[in-house]
Amino acid sequence: MEAWWGVVLGIGAYLVWWSFWAPSPAPERRREGWAARTQDALVRAGAPGVTPVALVLTSIGLAVLAWIAIAGLTGSAVIGLCFAVIVARGPFALVASRARRRAVATRDLWPDVVDTLASGIRAGLSLPEAISQVGTRGPDELREPFQRFAEDYRASGRFADCLDVLKARLADPVADRTVETLRLTREVGGTDVGRVLRTLAAFLRDDARLRGELEARQSWTVNAARLAVAAPWIVLALLATQGATTAAYDSPVGVAVLVGGGVCTVVAYRLMMRVGRLPQESRVLR
Repeated sequence: MEAWWGVVLGIGAYLVWWSFWAPSPAPERRREGWAARTQDALVRAGAPGVTPVALVLTSIGLAVLAWIAIAGLTGSAVIGLCFAVIVARGPFALVASRARRRAVATRDLWPDVVDTLASGIRAGLSLPEAISQVGTRGPDELREPFQRFAEDYRASGRFADCLDVLKARLADPVADRTVETLRLTREVGGTDVGRVLRTLAAFLRDDARLRGELEARQSWTVNAARLAVAAPWIVLALLATQGATTAAYDSPVGVAVLVGGGVCTVVAYRLMMRVGRLPQESRVLR
């Protein structure tokens, strides 16, 4: 019997020792990175059905077509390659521009959405009903995702899953905060959700007003940076119509000049945009 007690004591001591050295479970990986940021930009740009891979393939296809066309017109494969790189950036610039315009347009609408949610909760509606009514009473530009939330909830009745889908469709930090506030209220209860939403609406209005003023003053910096980037390549396009210029750029020295000019252009543009860029809120509650 004493031997068995010794075995049990030994096993217990081993388990205590093992608990200090057992590897902890790997934390859940967050869906972040280039693919996630690009997908969010596509959603905000109004193209949720396009994937980042499709966007990359489109850029490559356009670059190849541009290289063939410009190299055929100018007779210089090097100049064609330069403009092919510029064209390859086009789809990404278009998506970023549309996403930025839609974000600016909806920035002033989110306080109204939050007010609609707060008024629905104050009127005694359940959380699913308060969210669904944004699809009929909220701003026109943001009604569709909330209408689809109402359809999903009527079909499945799974509130948490429908909230996750709503966040993915909106792809907006403000939507993430609002949705997580409603989710927490649903799970643990609380009587202050109306006051929290009204405070959030006031904060969003102040933020939108300040950002609008700063972006108005910043616009000249952005336009100057874009003009400085475009000017050398517009001049190159004009010079490429002359045969002597094309032959000069096909030489090793000409290739070095183009590569150096491209690197300087990218570095200067990125530096100017970084210096003048306003801080953007990220989706930490994805």
